[in-house]
Amino acid sequence: MNSPSSSTSESQDEKIIDLFWNRSESAISEAASEYGRYCYSISYHILRSTEDAEECVNDTWLRTWNAIPPQRPGKLSFFVGRIVRNLSLDKFRSKKAKRRGGEMSPILEELSEAIPGGPDTESLVLDRELGRAINDFLRTLPENACNLFLARYWHSMPLTEIASKFGVKENNIKASLFRTRGKLKEYLEKEGMQP
Repeated sequence: MNSPSSSTSESQDEKIIDLFWNRSESAISEAASEYGRYCYSISYHILRSTEDAEECVNDTWLRTWNAIPPQRPGKLSFFVGRIVRNLSLDKFRSKKAKRRGGEMSPILEELSEAIPGGPDTESLVLDRELGRAINDFLRTLPENACNLFLARYWHSMPLTEIASKFGVKENNIKASLFRTRGKLKEYLEKEGMQP
């Protein structure tokens, strides 16, 4: 059974989605009010720049406007979270081409151990299928391991911040993430998603 706050959130989601669907001018301001801080947090953890994060969040609302309709997301927070994350990663890659370094480089290197790479076109085709496989994999994890994985690889949080948030030592986080990446690699191999 849903908690009251969960059902309130779901009804707020539906209200905002309906505003987008009906092309109401208030859709963007309502979405920004409800999910602006959430989107900014995701973007800032990737880019470490207030200006760049704000730009990606603003672009998120335009992308959402253009996507709804025809798409009708089940959960708006996941939908806008994915958009802002992808925009932020694109901006990160663009900036990385100009200069090396930053917190995202080690995060992407860590994940490259478990997730198949390939030519850009192939990666784009596999992206949706890979996303489903990773979601299925995450459902197999204990809650704590899943939370650590999402904090690091979805929200791009630095290890020190994860340690503070979850009250776990950094070495324990590193060990957990290492084990989870290994399990993810095995899972993807079983699913035929590894070269």
